[in-house]
Formats: sequence, C-alpha cells, structure tokens
Amino acid sequence: MRVGVISDTHGLLRNEVYAVFEGVERVIHAGDMGEPGILVELEVLAPVTAVCGNVDPWDLRASLPEVAHLELEGAQIVVVHGHQWGSPKVEDLLSAHHDADVIIYGHTHKPLVERRGRTLVVNPGSAGPRRFGQQVTVAILEVGKGRAPSARIVPLLGAVRGL
Repeated sequence: MRVGVISDTHGLLRNEVYAVFEGVERVIHAGDMGEPGILVELEVLAPVTAVCGNVDPWDLRASLPEVAHLELEGAQIVVVHGHQWGSPKVEDLLSAHHDADVIIYGHTHKPLVERRGRTLVVNPGSAGPRRFGQQVTVAILEVGKGRAPSARIVPLLGAVRGL
C-alpha cells in the first residue's frame, strides 16, 4: 500500500502534491494544516488521517487528535505533530511509542527517514511555505503484509524559492 505523508502545509497545498500523491491509497497529515480546507482538498486523493499541530486554528484542534493510531497492511502506525516535545528527537518519539512499526511526525520542517530497530521514523518535512532554509518536501510510505515498511522523501521540485 502506498501512502502519501505530508506535514506543515501552513495553509498552502501546492499543485505538485497532487502529482506526487497520485495513486496513493491513504494520506497522512502530521499537523499544522493551517486551515481546514487543506484536509478537504487532500480527501480528493484518498482517505486522510490527520493530527493537529501547534499552529492549527482552534476549530481544527477541537476536531483532530494530537496522536493518531492506525493499522495499515498489518503495520502499526502512530502519527503526532511533535510540538509536544518542543523540538522532537527520534529518541523521544521511540520512547513514547515503542510498540509502533512506523512513527510519523512533523513540526521541525526537517525531512527524515530513519530506521531504529524495527521502527521506521518518518518526518516528511514541510510542504507549505518555505521556512528555515529547508527544501519543500513530502514523503511516500510503503507498507505491505510480510515486509518491513519503507519510506522516501520526495522534493516538490516546482516549489518557488521563498514560497
């Protein structure tokens, strides 16, 4: 199963996301949507699982969990934004969610795919306005019965500098 992973859109859903996520069976948003319309737009692609982030408006915070647990193709996946730890470290996430096969988080705007033991930790980076000098990115997660989950970071190549 192919899953589109996105975070920190901050009110901007770039057209490139639609191309990168074409054919995904699920979308996971790791918080800081910036506005509820982002989730509606992502629903066009596939069912969405989302958590709230620290800059999301109160209506989103009231309707979304801070932590989401889901099972896809036998993989136990935990989604958090990460602001709960200030600037989250992989060790913090593993300690809090040691039973997860995959931990997805955002907040730092720094893309990461790292395997620690049996757990895959993924931060898709930021897909919204460019901040902190970081590249604009999303991730693709692959899960399947009988195989270890894998993920890759995908730069949004058409992203305009400064946006």
